[in-house]
Amino acid sequence: MVKITLVLLLFGLALASALDLGLDKDIELDAKDYQKLNKLRHLSEAFFTHYQNVTLEDLVPEGRIPTVSDLLCYAEFAQVTAGLASGSLWSYNMIDSWGSIPAGILKGHFKDLGHYDECVAIEQTLTSGSVLLGKYCLANLPLTELLGGGGGGGGGMMRMNIQSAVCFPASCSATNMDTLLRRVLKQLVGLELTSTQSLVSESTCKTAEREDYDAVTIFTISLLSVFGGVVALATLYDYFLCEDQKKLPALLKAFSARANSRALFTVSTKPNPNVVECLHGLRGMSLIWVCFGHNYIIGITSPNINLYDVYTWAKTPFVEIIQEGVFAVDTFFFISGLLVAMVALRAMEKAKGKLNIPLMYLHRYLRLTPVVAVSILVYWKILPLLGDGPLFGNWNFDNYDTCEDNWYWTLLYIQNYATKQECLAHTWYLAIDMQLYILGPFLLLIVYKWGKKGAAVVLLITLGFAAYLFSIMVIDDYSLLNGGGGGGPDEYSEDLSHYTHNRTSGWLVGFLFGYFLHSIRGKEIKLNRPAVWLGWLTSLALLFTCIFAMYPYGTGKAKTIPILNEAFYVSLSRIAWPLGLSWVVFACMKGYGGLANSFLSSPLWQPLSKLSFCTYMGHLVIQNLNGGRTRVNTYFSNYDIMLRFWQDFGFSVLLAYVMYILIEAPCGGVESLLLPNRRPAPQPKVLPAEASPEANPSPADLEKQAPEPIAPFNEATSASAPPLDSKTELPTNEEK
Repeated sequence: MVKITLVLLLFGLALASALDLGLDKDIELDAKDYQKLNKLRHLSEAFFTHYQNVTLEDLVPEGRIPTVSDLLCYAEFAQVTAGLASGSLWSYNMIDSWGSIPAGILKGHFKDLGHYDECVAIEQTLTSGSVLLGKYCLANLPLTELLGGGGGGGGGMMRMNIQSAVCFPASCSATNMDTLLRRVLKQLVGLELTSTQSLVSESTCKTAEREDYDAVTIFTISLLSVFGGVVALATLYDYFLCEDQKKLPALLKAFSARANSRALFTVSTKPNPNVVECLHGLRGMSLIWVCFGHNYIIGITSPNINLYDVYTWAKTPFVEIIQEGVFAVDTFFFISGLLVAMVALRAMEKAKGKLNIPLMYLHRYLRLTPVVAVSILVYWKILPLLGDGPLFGNWNFDNYDTCEDNWYWTLLYIQNYATKQECLAHTWYLAIDMQLYILGPFLLLIVYKWGKKGAAVVLLITLGFAAYLFSIMVIDDYSLLNGGGGGGPDEYSEDLSHYTHNRTSGWLVGFLFGYFLHSIRGKEIKLNRPAVWLGWLTSLALLFTCIFAMYPYGTGKAKTIPILNEAFYVSLSRIAWPLGLSWVVFACMKGYGGLANSFLSSPLWQPLSKLSFCTYMGHLVIQNLNGGRTRVNTYFSNYDIMLRFWQDFGFSVLLAYVMYILIEAPCGGVESLLLPNRRPAPQPKVLPAEASPEANPSPADLEKQAPEPIAPFNEATSASAPPLDSKTELPTNEEK
């Protein structure tokens, strides 16, 4: 399965290999090649002209006995040709909806989507009383074979397939259409295709018919309706019947959209020395980086009329910012490890080293799982109902049908090890973060009991994991750039990026930095100007080196990086990135952040930070929906991707708000009421906002805590504010 953090890199490499072109080379075809292409320009007319008197033998592959479905296809196809002869408009709709050989092939225009809605709208009642429906498919036409091996100077571009829309009666199978197309292409270009790949695949075919809702779909709709109804009733009670918010029952407050929205959009502008305010900005920027990179994947795989320009774009420095978006994930690992150490050690100090580990795990699981479970249902059963189009369901980040067999691994947060076919590919981060979180208490006990010696042990563990990553890359020749490993892209990308033991560096560096911040709490640290400048220069050097170090070896470059060099880069960059972030956070906390602190600590980041978990979990719904419903060709450029991003991100945030109001806030509020030592304290002080420690490329644990912890890794919830008000005073009570 495609790993979303590496798919752009792998796609770029595959594209470069397929094109095999330089920027200074033009694609040339000789006159014979152009004549062959021109014969295919009006494929639909040539097709139906050739089959004016279609026979049953035309529809059936050689050596196969006709079936009942073949007979039905033959009867309906004959009705189409008869309709064309008599001038029936519905039959001309079938021809009119076909695609053709696209104009601009030499610029990478390889898809003609035809007119999807015109085809699937065909619904003609025949004299026999049966109804003939239109069936839309995308046919793959191998350009190399059609041109007799590419001809002339066709080069790498001619090795690409052309996709063109075809429309025919719904009773005909893709095999019937494949057989007809092969025979008509042989007549038009005088070449019998030898390719074993089907020209028409059933997976690309669509009709206007829709399957009835199954039990899981009905359950999903009912579940969301129940949550929506309860939230609506609680909100109406809150708005019309409760004059004093302090007297609103805690259970109703947990479901009230009014109360939860107030908590969500309330921002704190007062400085607080106990709050790491810059984490809001880091989280928000990382979320945007992740969503922006995913939009490039959608944009590249769209039906672009200038696919060749993607190859040119892949050679620019800007592509490194997109490809290295994986460091946004390392940012969240860093934040997660930092907060586990910083918050838990303060709580343990107050509780004399006690740690309620079972309750900590239970709280973490209950905070994450409702949103994850609903997301699985939405992707699996609701997304297919939201849209339609020629590409819908044929290209996305994940085959969501795998949820039918593997959904439970995702809810157990072990899907990165348990299965190759994950349900919701982007939840791999949650699995790693949960597994590291489970190890967190043991590391906490080490550093709490042995102090600096314990921190040294954690440092050795960090270096040991980095050394292991370096070793497997060198020994097994696992290269992200050169395609090594022998087991295919999925195998080595999974080894390097998908397994917890290879992604611990960011989290452990964050943990050590959190311990450092805990050890210097209350101390005033003064740095002279040269030291501050040195810190910023070193930090920026680390961050920019991580992003741009591989630019000379990227797509289309002549250089090939030795595996030893790449192993050093991969293993050390996952330590260098969180080290660079450590200075940013330290400088912002101690008054040396300047403009960076003003930007990252802006109160405007706080609402997005609170919604970041739901935004991450739902943004692929919007991106796949908008990409899949594409009906016309698109144009690839950085500006066009930016336009796509802002539309998708805006709707992703709106969807996240709905998920927050319907699922995350109510479930978090109920969990706060049910868990022991987590019942609302009587009128505690409302605390300033802070960033929560969890998330999928964004925090998952968005919650509100009282000034003093009732138990380590637990918090009391204010009775005067909704339980999931993400205003948290992290250094005193925050938990993971």
